[in-house]
Parts: sequence; structure tokens; C-alpha cells
Amino acid sequence: MAEKKQGLGLWMCIALVCGNMIGSGVFLLPSSLAPYGGMAIVGWVLTAMGAVLIALVFASLTARMPRDGGPYAYTHDAFGSFAGFWIAWGYWIALWAGNAAIAVAFTSYLSGFFPILASNHYAGGLCSIGLVWLVTCINLRGVESAGGVAVVTTVIKLLPLVAIATLGLFWFDADNLVFNPNNLPVGQGISSVAALTLWAFLGLESAAVPAGDVENPEKTIPRATLIGTLIAAVVYIGVTVAVMGVLPHDQLASSPAPMADAARVMWGDWAYTVVGIGAAVSCLGAINGWSLMPCHVSAAAARDGLFPKRFAQLSKRRVPAFGLLVSSVLVTILLICNYSGSRGMVEIFNFIILLATMTTLLPYAFAAAAELLFIATGRKPARHVGRAVAIASLGFAYSVWALYGAGAETIMWGMLLLMLGLPIYVWMAAEKHRHGEDTSES
Repeated sequence: MAEKKQGLGLWMCIALVCGNMIGSGVFLLPSSLAPYGGMAIVGWVLTAMGAVLIALVFASLTARMPRDGGPYAYTHDAFGSFAGFWIAWGYWIALWAGNAAIAVAFTSYLSGFFPILASNHYAGGLCSIGLVWLVTCINLRGVESAGGVAVVTTVIKLLPLVAIATLGLFWFDADNLVFNPNNLPVGQGISSVAALTLWAFLGLESAAVPAGDVENPEKTIPRATLIGTLIAAVVYIGVTVAVMGVLPHDQLASSPAPMADAARVMWGDWAYTVVGIGAAVSCLGAINGWSLMPCHVSAAAARDGLFPKRFAQLSKRRVPAFGLLVSSVLVTILLICNYSGSRGMVEIFNFIILLATMTTLLPYAFAAAAELLFIATGRKPARHVGRAVAIASLGFAYSVWALYGAGAETIMWGMLLLMLGLPIYVWMAAEKHRHGEDTSES
């Protein structure tokens, strides 16, 4: 057997987790959260706690069985082929749909320097689509190229964020931070904040998805997942508090670039330019990592006979090139459909992130349930059973609560997309039956 080359070490995996999470959300969400005022801080804290719980579940699962596919792999092993396919399909949709949202955010921040990108849908669409295919070409070169880009872009994006989160306290005005400016029911407001802020944590499982390409995955992936999630949580909460304290509420609510506007108040016009460029680099780093993920999920499903076999084929650089190209084509189609309408970039962004969040929460919930099943049946021994059960139970409960906060319309569209995958499952099950294979194995 040929020796397998390992490409992703601890720092690359931490960068991949941070890079995937600290993307478009941290730069655009402060404006979306402005109507909720100080409740947004409470929502961030609860979401961070939920994200850490989910991260601990993934760390525990991956330490015992480092397999490509992340949530899909665990669901397939725990609940069998049908549940595995359903989660793989939804997770796959969430990943490439998320790429579309990040591409839109990239173009949105660039429009501050090139207004034609906002005023002309064709120009904006071409910019977003161009970014998708630029990153696709990078990922076709292999996981080491993608990991290297993740390290560089993560360092670049963290510098302005850390500066605003820390130095912004010197410009902090407590009068700007109203707890509930629109007198919303507190419970409803916090659940809505949780649905919005969870988008910023999607990607916490990034290191678990390409497990076959990670050095010493049993130790590297759990460490990278937990460290990366904690770094992102600290950055998010610090930045949100600083921006809400620097900018007046009305200005923040209407700002298309809240981070850059806060930097301008603090340091002048040059800071607006620097942070705007940093936001674009952040989106580049996020889409670089996210583009790598859907092809690994589809490849893992294909190896189990749930996706067409071509998705499992590797290129000379050991990349699931067919799956990568298919997901990039689907992102392109989604962008064309959205840019050909009359909606603005913020509306496009909001719709896609809610859809991606909804279709990702189901895999998170199933991963937590898989952890509970493995412990209950003795298939996965745990040193501290009580603690492991508590973490998985709370992670499952949080996923269901956040799913509720996404809203009825988002859940409806997400379920319709999930149902569209059923004919593919029937087709693949028929193919396996034709070749005399069992389709009900777990």
C-alpha cells in the first residue's frame, strides 16, 4: 500500500476552523443585531456556549473515529444509510450555500471601494462568481495549498478584529448600548439573535471533515476544534461589544460596513480602508476553507454508496475534484439566480445564511444524538460517561432550540430542499440493490 501523505497539522487545522468561522458574519452581523441592542450580547454568549458544546461533541467523536465526512460519518455509523444520506444531503447543501453567502459578503465590502458592484447586479454577480472559481482553483491544487492560505488569511483578518475589540474600549460610550431598543419580548429577541449569530459559528467542525488529510487526527482534530471555537467566541463577543459602544444605535442599524465605520470613528478614513480590505480578506479565507468541505462530505457519502461514485474519485493531488467542481457550479447557479432578481446584497446574504444555518443544525443535532447512542450501546467507551452524556444532551437541546429560532419560513424552505434529495437516495439504493448490496447497514 502506498504511503499516505498527511497535509494538515495542528496550526493549519486551527486556522481552518477559525478561518471558516471568522468570515463574513463578524463583519456584517453587528448591523443585523442592532435592533436587539444589548440582548445581542446575551445571544452571543448563549450561542458561544452552544457552539462550544457542539465543538466538544465533535472533538469526542473524532478522537474515537477520525473519518472523513464529519457529521455525516457519525450519523451514518450511528443510524444507518437513510439517516446518513439525509444528513449528508442537508449538510452538503448548507456548505455550498454558505459559500454563496460568503461570496456575496465579499462583494458587499468591496462595493465600498467600487460602488458599481452594488449599483450594477451584473458587476456584483461577476465579482462573486469570480471569487468562487478563484478559490476552486486554489483547492484543486490540494489540501496543503488550502491550509497555507487559511493560515495567512486568518492572521490578516484577526489583526483588525483584535484591535477593534481591545482598543475600541477607549471610544466606548455606554449610552450607545441600549439593552432592548425596540421593546421586543426578551425570549423572542434572544432566540432570534441566536439564529443570526449561529451563522458566525458554522464551520466549527471544519477540522473533522477532511480527517483523512490531518496529521495525527485523534489528537489534532479535537484540539483544533476546541481552540478554534474558543478563539472565535472571544473575538465575536469582544468585537460586538466594542462596535455597539462606539457607534450610535441608529448609525449602526443602517451601516452596510459596521466594522469599517467603527474603525473610521476611532482612527479616521485610513482605518476604514484597512478594515474594509481586512473584511474582504476574511471572506476570502472563509470561502477558501468552506470550498474544501462539501467535496469531502460528498466523497465520504460516495464511498458509502449514498452519492454517485464519481464524487469519491481523487485527482492526482488527492482532491475530490469532481465534487469540488459540482459544488462550485451549484454556487454559481445560486448566485446567478439571486443577482438576476431585484434584491439587494444584504437581502441575498440574509436569506442564504438562514438557509445554511437551518440545514446545518440538523447535522449538529444528529451528531450529538450519535454521541449519545454510541455511549448508550457501548460502541464508544468514554472515560467520564456522565460528563460526556451531559455535553451531548445539552448540545442536542441547543441545536433544537436554535433551529426553532431560525423561523418557520426558513425551516419550510430547508425541508423542501432536504426532500429533493429523496429521489437521489432511491436511485442510489436501487443501484446498490442491483449489485446485491444491503442498503440498511449502519
